[in-house]
Amino acid sequence: MTASNAAGHGPTPQFGGIPVHKRLRAAAADLAPAVMARLVEQLPAYGALPSEQLRGEVTKEVDRGIRAFIEVLRIGELPGEAELARISESSARRADEGVPLEAVVGAYHFGAEECAAQVLAAAEPGDLPDVLLVQRRLLGYLRLVSCAVAAGYVQERQAALGDEQVARQALLSLLLEGGDPQSAADRAGIRLPPCYLVLGITVGPHPDELRPGVNHSVAARRKLRRLRNELQRQTPGVPLSVLSGDGGLVLIPYETPAADFSRTDRDRLSRLVEQLALVCGADLLVAAAAAAPDGVADAARLVGEVREVAEASGRGPGLYLLGDVLLEYQLSRPSPARDGLAALLDPLAGRPELLDTLRTFLSSGLDRRRAAARLQVHPNTVDYRLRKATEFTGLDVARGADQLTLRAALAAHDAVRRCEPTAG
Repeated sequence: MTASNAAGHGPTPQFGGIPVHKRLRAAAADLAPAVMARLVEQLPAYGALPSEQLRGEVTKEVDRGIRAFIEVLRIGELPGEAELARISESSARRADEGVPLEAVVGAYHFGAEECAAQVLAAAEPGDLPDVLLVQRRLLGYLRLVSCAVAAGYVQERQAALGDEQVARQALLSLLLEGGDPQSAADRAGIRLPPCYLVLGITVGPHPDELRPGVNHSVAARRKLRRLRNELQRQTPGVPLSVLSGDGGLVLIPYETPAADFSRTDRDRLSRLVEQLALVCGADLLVAAAAAAPDGVADAARLVGEVREVAEASGRGPGLYLLGDVLLEYQLSRPSPARDGLAALLDPLAGRPELLDTLRTFLSSGLDRRRAAARLQVHPNTVDYRLRKATEFTGLDVARGADQLTLRAALAAHDAVRRCEPTAG
């Protein structure tokens, strides 16, 4: 029968006329070793800890947790702020040591299970109200303790991840600036690979970003999170990135030296791009180059230019190396020839729909129906616009020689437009 507590707190549960906390206190010396045996046997993370730490700090924490629960049973009050703060600090140390959160929480549950088994074995049918009271206090104790464990653990991991992220960003900055990255790599705990695959990525919108009534910023963050997670999953080493909802730059560590980058490596990278697009649910246009760590800065500038050229020339989603856009890239460099080619399209300056149709028709493999579908017009409209473009420029997209000239003129036109100062 439950007895009143002389201290004026909650009732004291009793089994067989003996207060439960006294039964538990009498068994406390044997409880800690029993809990430790379960931790080592059933939680591999604890079994891997140094024996000195197990016998010292961890055993002491287990014993303290048992005695804290005994006090809960004695006075009927849950642990106060000081005890919960101590539990959070202990959990933070386990986080710093790399013990998984589920193992840290599990340790307290194992302790609670051993305590319950010890005292409930003495309960009789007439003790049912006290059994229920013990269970309520046990659940309340576990609720508070689990929250304190999680709070301490998460706070420590956030601090560690923040430091880790700062170190990684410092390494990324040095690589992009062309400095010596070795010291930054050492601080970040990262081995510099023989090569980085430098990716300049343009990320298209996820369908949810275009849907009315949907929070578009949330949809963009979800898309980006999936992209980052898949990059991490697919990369043996540590990828470095600076990404936003519409794209950015990624460095993927690669074991093949840049000089040995082959068609097989390109195919592997192309499959990765396809997988990333599938997982994040958006189109990806990716320009790429392979570079040794000391060549990352130049490679990053190159992939930025290749990406601009691929986008401006109407290329669709997918992977592009410099070799895929050689003509357009070369024509994007300043020269009298570039300006002369761009001038061929000056007659179309007031007719942007003709320029768009020329560009789309050429990038659609000279297929008028596919071009019409991409432009969302009738195929006859495509034919009409192409005839008008011929009238204005004297260049006929149906003639083989003029096709090459028009491709070059479009590339030069786009390059000149990018160099023009913006108004404002």
